[in-house]
Amino acid sequence: MDFNWLQTFVVAAETENFRRASELLYISQPSVTFHIKQLEKEIGVSLFLRDGKKIKLTEEGRTFLKHARHLIHSYQKGLEEMNRRNQGFTKTLSIAISPLIAETILPHVLKRYLNDYPHVEISVKIVESAEIEKAVLDESVDIGLSCLQGNHPKTFSRLLSKDQVILVCSHDGMDSETAAPLDEEEVLTRNYVLTHNHPGYWDELTTTIKQKYPSTRMMKVSQTHITKRFIAEGLGVSFLPESVVRREMLEGRLMEVVCHSIQLPEAATYAVYKYEHTLQLEFLAYLSRYRL
Repeated sequence: MDFNWLQTFVVAAETENFRRASELLYISQPSVTFHIKQLEKEIGVSLFLRDGKKIKLTEEGRTFLKHARHLIHSYQKGLEEMNRRNQGFTKTLSIAISPLIAETILPHVLKRYLNDYPHVEISVKIVESAEIEKAVLDESVDIGLSCLQGNHPKTFSRLLSKDQVILVCSHDGMDSETAAPLDEEEVLTRNYVLTHNHPGYWDELTTTIKQKYPSTRMMKVSQTHITKRFIAEGLGVSFLPESVVRREMLEGRLMEVVCHSIQLPEAATYAVYKYEHTLQLEFLAYLSRYRL
């Protein structure tokens, strides 16, 4: 069976028009008709009901359409696999990464990994931590790097690192060695506290802040990079993992406020995966050499 016949059949079935199918496939309309006739002869059934220029699938055609799509998908996947091998790739690894983790050291680590393992083809999806375990479960990715621990009985969850959370505000322009330290209470009560930019610690932390400083005003900002921009522009302050704000602090755009009254949490990074296959375990072993 010629796969061109299958492709023609699928396009014709979706468009219900041989002329339109010929335009989409860049072949002549007689070629479309020929492909369909040859396919019908091959499988021994009529695939279309013809009424002048109009065509509709027969009952047998509707049944065969599902199989044709599956065959084409398998054929294309096989071609992709061969193409990867021709390019030197022998293994593939798909990873779901939370936006927050993608902002920190992970790009640097991935670059090193690709240099050390050039035979592995990596694909990356940016997925919110709350959705990563689902992506692992339905096998749309091989492994997830999340701010939340997996809790499904069919997944494994491994702690990769912990990061101290600190209170940060916009830089006041003062010399850190000669200026008086910022006061925790003043910073928290005179500014909006930008919350819920991390899925792991904010519910408990907001309760603690309100108990200590009831007059504190809060604003939910879901994305970390937006939170940092708001802080730098003087729109508020926030509690963020140290690794997330390290560059901005070194560049003098943000600064830390030492907290004496609030027990600061830690932000964790977890690997979530469904199978303990060799490639996944080797990748995790590589990650464990770095502080994410």
